[in-house]
Amino acid sequence: MGLPTIIPQSTDPRSILLGSLFGAVCGIGFVYILHLANTRGSTSTRNGRNLRVPESLGPPLKAADHINDGKHHLLLAATGSVATIKIPNIVQALSKHKNLSIRILLSESASEFLQAQSEEQPSLKQVASLPNVDGVYLDHDEWRKPWVRGDNILHIELRRWADLMLIAPLSANSLAKIAQGLSDNLITSVVRAWDATGILDPARPGVPLPYPGTEGARGGKKGIIVAPAMNTAMWHHPLTAEHLKRLEIDWTVSNGGWFEVLRPVEKVLACGDTGSGAMHKWEEIVRVVEQRLFLLNEKVS
Repeated sequence: MGLPTIIPQSTDPRSILLGSLFGAVCGIGFVYILHLANTRGSTSTRNGRNLRVPESLGPPLKAADHINDGKHHLLLAATGSVATIKIPNIVQALSKHKNLSIRILLSESASEFLQAQSEEQPSLKQVASLPNVDGVYLDHDEWRKPWVRGDNILHIELRRWADLMLIAPLSANSLAKIAQGLSDNLITSVVRAWDATGILDPARPGVPLPYPGTEGARGGKKGIIVAPAMNTAMWHHPLTAEHLKRLEIDWTVSNGGWFEVLRPVEKVLACGDTGSGAMHKWEEIVRVVEQRLFLLNEKVS
């Protein structure tokens, strides 16, 4: 058995107490020092390095407060692929539709591509300030404060709020998680809690849902569009084909399901390889979103 990771010592007495208790319960000779991070702008430790927990850019959400806002609701998510840098392009292209509200979800690895390291990679605060963006949510936003009975659950409220979810890019890792039903972060929790029947989340007044409803669904059905992006070897791996079959065949909207897959294209990838695996062109992704949310049928402000 490998040795446990020793987390750097904290001066917080609460941390020392919890760490001592943990070590005692485990019955081992090490005393684990657990650092308790404050919920806002605090420093935490993970894998032996200090991390700055950012201020929340996602305001508290109660879906019921937005039922009658008259806007189309897009949940735009990105997982760990370099194609995350196309998120600002997608948002800016959709910003001409003033009746569209966007909330962005970023996995931990996806957020690393948007740290103001280049002109095409703005900071998370800059992304949050883009037109039509009403919040940017990261994994730790689910646990901003200890949950008590009666509190809203973020991934449930996000699902209730959304008319359509777009995951662009969808990494090989997240594709595997979704296909296997895992829900270990905010994005996969939203996907796992999605209303696959179309019965729980009816259409809001004056805002049609993107897909035909099944029996019992009221006013159509919500759906999830995914745009996979990965290395060519990953894309052609038999596991990818197995996972993709779940979304593209078993759970597809054309078969009464709730997924729509926008397949990758062939080009020179960020790793230098040439082949398929690059994310669907972001301009075409925008057009699909406009069609599914009926934005092209309405006057652009």
